[in-house]
Amino acid sequence: MAAAGFGHGDAIWEAEGGAGGGAVAELVTRCVWEAVVLVNIVLWILSTKVGTLALCGRLCVTGKFPYACKFADMPVERREEALKRWNKARWLFPLKITFVVIKILSHYTFYTMVNENSDNPCWKAIGYSVPELDEPRENGTEASRPSPRPLDNGIVETRGLNDTTLLRSLTDKGLAVKQDASSAHHTVRCDAVIVGSGCGGGVAAAVLAAAGHKVIVVEKGDYFTATDYSSVEGPSMDRLYEKGGIFCTSDVTAILFTGATVGGGSAVNWSACIRTPETVTREWAREHGLPVFASAAYAEAMDAVCARLAVTEGCREEGFQNKVLRRGCEALGLRADAVPRNSSAGHFCGSCHLGCPTGDKRGTDTTWLADAVARGAVVLTGCKAERFVLECNSPGVNGRSKKCVGLMATCVGSDGITKKLRIEAKVSIAACGALMTPPLVRNSGLKNRHIGRNLHLHPNNNNQPEPQAQLTGKCYEGGIITTMHRVTDRTIVETPALGPGCFASLVPWESGRDMKDRMRRYARTAHAFALVRDRGAGHVDGEGRVRYSPSKDDVDELRDGLRRALRVLVAAGAAEVGTHRSDGLRLRCKGNNAHI
Repeated sequence: MAAAGFGHGDAIWEAEGGAGGGAVAELVTRCVWEAVVLVNIVLWILSTKVGTLALCGRLCVTGKFPYACKFADMPVERREEALKRWNKARWLFPLKITFVVIKILSHYTFYTMVNENSDNPCWKAIGYSVPELDEPRENGTEASRPSPRPLDNGIVETRGLNDTTLLRSLTDKGLAVKQDASSAHHTVRCDAVIVGSGCGGGVAAAVLAAAGHKVIVVEKGDYFTATDYSSVEGPSMDRLYEKGGIFCTSDVTAILFTGATVGGGSAVNWSACIRTPETVTREWAREHGLPVFASAAYAEAMDAVCARLAVTEGCREEGFQNKVLRRGCEALGLRADAVPRNSSAGHFCGSCHLGCPTGDKRGTDTTWLADAVARGAVVLTGCKAERFVLECNSPGVNGRSKKCVGLMATCVGSDGITKKLRIEAKVSIAACGALMTPPLVRNSGLKNRHIGRNLHLHPNNNNQPEPQAQLTGKCYEGGIITTMHRVTDRTIVETPALGPGCFASLVPWESGRDMKDRMRRYARTAHAFALVRDRGAGHVDGEGRVRYSPSKDDVDELRDGLRRALRVLVAAGAAEVGTHRSDGLRLRCKGNNAHI
């Protein structure tokens, strides 16, 4: 019964000559190169009888000569047993990594692939459907409502332009453009060039443009507005996130979600707008010698940010997962705080991580960038910053040997030709985030050994309960984070956004049938995660390469946070609770809150 309704998914998987397998293979290439090589080697070994015997042992033995078979020819039960062994293997770490990569990517693909109608037959079996738009698009008051495409007057979407139209568009935006026949690039002049259009770049652009400077914002992602967002997980992740959401650490033990579109992380954030806690600002001021963070000026800056984002403190109606979290805290006498959001109090949207389809959520793409464009700023999309241009400085100027005079960037237009732009500016700003800024400044020739170090990621881990039937709703409905519980000054418990693909990627795998059973309960499985302000630090080695391991203290705090989250979920009336441990351990509960 658990497997009923999943068979039709094969129709999409096998469509167009086995598109599912091809999609998985393409996703593998987005992993770090070591993982790509490892997976290819293991798959090649398993395509041979001798190799399968070496990796699977007696599981591939048959009663006929040559008494061993390839992995693909093994019975399903034996293949599953081999995968279980690899998953639990401590002494064969390469096989465990191979299992993890294939498990994550194959399940993600299976539950995010869609047909020509943007549908997946398996969704019905797991109780999922793409959320319908209950709120009118561009909700909000007349004063706060953005125009349908608020950046149109300043946007230059390079992917849709050839060489001629690109130059014309840049000129039409008031930029000084020089086409040098002797060089392979075009030269564009401005006062300030900013790499990145997220929280840092967007604000910087607005401030500089308001001061009368001609600003260019360089963004490698594309520009989307509320009417462009579909809330379909797979395609949305692919076009809005770095590496389509398949951005993992070098050891493939953590997945990093980082925005790669106009607005950066603010376009895909989970709407939470939590002010920097006083304990943190005091620590920065006292222990790190940064008194500005304990000053009134910093508090005023946060006030200004919250005002421009139209941050609200309350939520009119909470979604399923946040109801579970709040009920559990109340049952245990624990404090549950409302989470401020950059949306209206009535915003009931579980798709904001895929771009808010109502336009109610405010990011830099509808606020500061719009302010900048209104004052003459230009935003280049589909344009990748390659390096800053450094030149020798005049003797005695600032005591520095070199100065930055601009940026080299590339874009691929509608004609498929890569174009180079030299953007000359008085001021150059790197605002492409903690993961992308270090590779950019290294490529520019900077050698400081601290570049890319001291990376903090706020690691988190998930719990998953199945509540009693009395608490209505589905896990993907309602605001993503509207309630949180503080365990300590360094640990909080919140709820995540998990579409079917991300859910299937994280859920433990024990067998095909068990996985289908877990997925069948997807819509009624609430998640809560413990998030830690980490003491340990990682290192950005290069573009797409991140090394990160939480410290022992971080692991201990994560463990304590998970324990607290489990207690909260049990108190909320969960029928069953579990974590994302690879062994799939679950605990049956009594569901002790009859009113839930």
